[in-house]
Amino acid sequence: MPLPRTRHATLDDVTAASYAPAMACIFCKIVGGEIAAEVVAKEPRVTAFLDVQPLADGHVLVVPAAHVACIEELEPADADALFRVVARLAGPVRKAVGAAGTTVGVNNGEATGQTIPHVHVHIVPRWPDDGAGSIHTIFPRGERRPLADVGAAIRRAKGG
Repeated sequence: MPLPRTRHATLDDVTAASYAPAMACIFCKIVGGEIAAEVVAKEPRVTAFLDVQPLADGHVLVVPAAHVACIEELEPADADALFRVVARLAGPVRKAVGAAGTTVGVNNGEATGQTIPHVHVHIVPRWPDDGAGSIHTIFPRGERRPLADVGAAIRRAKGG
């Protein structure tokens, strides 16, 4: 079933919905067909569409229908559906725009730069010498806690 083509989302929509509840969430409105978007894949639990502020041609956002802010809040079935669509789209996105690869990323929480509190996965086409670095370039190098200490803390936090 095609989505109603009323209008495409704009930067004003994104800004206005940045920290609003689910009823005002721009991604919920796109999933529900209230705001038109350039949808490239739609399934019952997941919608994928072109970003209105693309980092590169073909920059796709993949969002769950469930309105949750962080990955850890997703129900297992929603997480499975989300990442299955990401895996299925990465190749076609790259091929469609003639890219050499894709960077797949999630900003998970406000401190990471997430501006819309609805889980979304970015698929960004990449080319050699495009000026963007790898994920390793966004973090400063420096001293870190011993791996064994961090591993033990994670195991404790997850209850095992």
